[in-house]
Amino acid sequence: MSSITLLGTGNMARAIGTLALAGGNTVEVMGRDQSKADDLAKALGGGATTGKWGAVPAGDIVIAALLYAGVVPVVAEYGDALAGKAIVDISNPFNATFDGLAHSGETSIAQEVAKVAPATASVVKAFNTIFRNVLEKGRPNVFIAGDDAQAKADVAAFIESLGLRPLDVGGLKMAHWLEGMGLVTVALAGNGVGHWDFALGVDEFTG
Repeated sequence: MSSITLLGTGNMARAIGTLALAGGNTVEVMGRDQSKADDLAKALGGGATTGKWGAVPAGDIVIAALLYAGVVPVVAEYGDALAGKAIVDISNPFNATFDGLAHSGETSIAQEVAKVAPATASVVKAFNTIFRNVLEKGRPNVFIAGDDAQAKADVAAFIESLGLRPLDVGGLKMAHWLEGMGLVTVALAGNGVGHWDFALGVDEFTG
């Protein structure tokens, strides 16, 4: 099983933390507001602990469960404390009208994280195409992208411990397109599907 640190105390941190503990993983919660981190760890139960914001995370896998605008600054703030860690970016940088990405050019939050993370850290994009309610009650596919094979293997093993199916889409540059998939998912919720109880996935056909 994996050791996980959640950076953030919001709904996605709660959902991932709950599944992580159910899957036999260890979970540490870090939040800028220590009382919120303590409250989330208590609510999660299962031996979940809290760490001090900015300290070296206990987890080998550090999940940045933050709004997109905060991910790069927080990784930069942590600096060498993230050395040797697998950093998982789950964010979606949508613009104000939810019809485009907030950044310009063919980049992604994950790629920008890689620019400020320690050289020995590895960045993986994951979970961004899944609505929180689906993560809580469904078994969606989890698309992942990253340049480090070992980090992706570790994150994939963690995802499998949650009872979910990891699907590798390639190198970290594919994180840009995963963010686009996140945008498509929101568009489907507001249009063709008309609700939030679904996830994009892969069906395989033989014969």
